[in-house]
Parts: sequence; C-alpha cells; structure tokens
Amino acid sequence: MASNTNNDNFQHRPRQRNGPPPPRRQGRNPPPPSSSTRTSQNQPQQQTTPQAKRKPVFVKVDQLKPGTSGHTLTVKVVDQNSVPQKPGAASSHLRPARISECLVGDETACILFTARNDQVDLMKPGATVNLRNAKIDMFKGSMRLAVDKWGRIEVTEPVDITVKEDNNLSLVEYELVNVAEE
Repeated sequence: MASNTNNDNFQHRPRQRNGPPPPRRQGRNPPPPSSSTRTSQNQPQQQTTPQAKRKPVFVKVDQLKPGTSGHTLTVKVVDQNSVPQKPGAASSHLRPARISECLVGDETACILFTARNDQVDLMKPGATVNLRNAKIDMFKGSMRLAVDKWGRIEVTEPVDITVKEDNNLSLVEYELVNVAEE
C-alpha cells in the first residue's frame, strides 16, 4: 500500500504567530466581557480585597418561621431519640444514615432538630450548641430545624438556659395554602 505522503520523515513544527495569543476559553460560565478586552502585560492586575465577613445575628427559637434559612442560634439539647432505619431503605453501596431527632430550645421556645450522621454525636442531652446557617424543613406539616453541609454545629461552653418546653414549635401544624392572584 503506497501513499502519496511520506509520514516517516514528517516532523511537526509549531507555526509562528503574529501578535498575542488568542484569548483562552473560560469553561462553562465565562465571566461577562469587560470594557477593555485586551490588557497589556505591563499593567498590574487589580487586587481584590476580601469581602468583610458579617457578624452573625443570633435569633431566638420563637422567631423561626416555615421556609426560612440562614439562622444562627444558641440552643440547649433537651432530649435525643434515634430514628430507626427501615431495612433496605439505603442502597447497598451506601453506608446507612444515622438520623436522630433532638429536642432543642432556649428560654423562648423549643423545636425538633434533625441530626444526621456525625451531627448525632454532637447533639447529646444537656449540651449547649451554636447552630450556624440552620434552616427550617417541613415534615408532615410541622417545622424541623436542620443544618446541612453549608452549615455548622459547634459545641460551646455550657450556658445556663432554662428551655421553655411548653412552647414546642414542632407541634404547630402548618398547611400550604395557594392564594389566587387577581
């Protein structure tokens, strides 16, 4: 089989370019085009100052409302109950999830907190914890407090909090009502 080109003696040489290289692609979501698309290499790049972190605003348990998130609060763990897992509920290749319902509260009210996996070890009865970036989940029409992967649970020094157990926000049942716009 003969070919017209001799591939054995062919060497690839990079071709010479005139001017600056073409702009690189930025992936799936490129930044919006700036006013000056080309910058010379002599100009220093702008230094971005880190955004100042906001101080957390601590809320009380009685201020929690359905469908809200981003709460920071200090609560005391009153009680902890493990939720039994149904056999075969998790996939065979996943480790079974540990879920525990904890009654937490402060001097204004109490609410059920859903602790998952490693969070279960932190939520021992009598412990005082700071919940950062907590959210309200709805379960069967009632509120549950939870901290997902974007939040944090920090065990703090014991604080003398008398939990108001007669105001349990998880016992209040909510109903989703669709309001027709006119």
